[in-house]
Amino acid sequence: MTQHPADARRHRLPRRRVLAGAASLPVLAALAACADPTTASSAAGSGGSDGGASDGGSGGSSPIDTSGTQKRIRTTVDEKLAKAVPESFRKDGKLTVATTVVGGPPLCFMADDNKTPIGSEPDIAQLAADKLGLDLDLKITSWENWPLKLKAGEFEVVHSNVGINDERLETFDFASYRRAFMTFLVTKGAGLGLGEPDSVSGRVIAVGNGTNQEALLMRWNEDLQKDGKDPAELKNFSSDADVLLALGAGRIDAYLAPYETMSYVASTRDDVETQGKIDELSPGKTLVAATFTRGTGIAEVYAKALQATIDEGTYAKVLDRWGLTEEAVTECRAHTKENP
Repeated sequence: MTQHPADARRHRLPRRRVLAGAASLPVLAALAACADPTTASSAAGSGGSDGGASDGGSGGSSPIDTSGTQKRIRTTVDEKLAKAVPESFRKDGKLTVATTVVGGPPLCFMADDNKTPIGSEPDIAQLAADKLGLDLDLKITSWENWPLKLKAGEFEVVHSNVGINDERLETFDFASYRRAFMTFLVTKGAGLGLGEPDSVSGRVIAVGNGTNQEALLMRWNEDLQKDGKDPAELKNFSSDADVLLALGAGRIDAYLAPYETMSYVASTRDDVETQGKIDELSPGKTLVAATFTRGTGIAEVYAKALQATIDEGTYAKVLDRWGLTEEAVTECRAHTKENP
């Protein structure tokens, strides 16, 4: 078994600890923003069909436009699909969608004005609403609260980089629209070679509570222990900003999180980098999906609406806008417990 000398002082148990946070780092201010829930229906405006570039933006080294004045990419209604939407969804003329702003760019985050939610998740939700002939009613919630609030009927759909897994299929239906990858964020030049189960043995890894990333690490730990190797110590932090502070102080070795957001963080800083690009359910494929309460009957027509945006090219425009073309899919479909 490979030993990590700097880790001799560390506990070897695969436990999870929540650490209270210090002040946010400027780059991650958007990652720590959160409201629960706030109506943001008109925050990003209606815009034209091309969703062109806006004035302003983040400036500096940011690879994407982070201004609050940009317009969402739009599409046209498909009357046949609109008529197929269950009455319970279309009776008020709105599609109430929840998202979170703690995941960070480019998925969903607060713009530079600190009040407008922008990112690929709101943009995809907008396309679906347009195609189904509904007005988008976007609400901000927290990752911890969306499952209960969705089941309670506070919103109809969740767009928040939710990956499909067996446990969630027991409670929710899905309409998939993007591949999901994860990566390790490490200090620049760390040279840890992270990416495989053996590579995390004896390491201290930060990970989000209740995420697919955490589930994967826990599975890796089980395999490591079966092989007589040290598991990774898993730590939960209260915000991504706190993770960066711990990483810089050497209290953790790495942070396993969505590939998209960590790539963005690495592109805007000179002291961190990513290692590995992992499918969350390797060797299978994890898919990000719109999420609905199980049995509501919306998943099938929603998937067809998303497929229509793929076929017409507006879906590709959204992913290109946010630097996510590598995660594009060619087929959207419904996923249920009976047909995962």
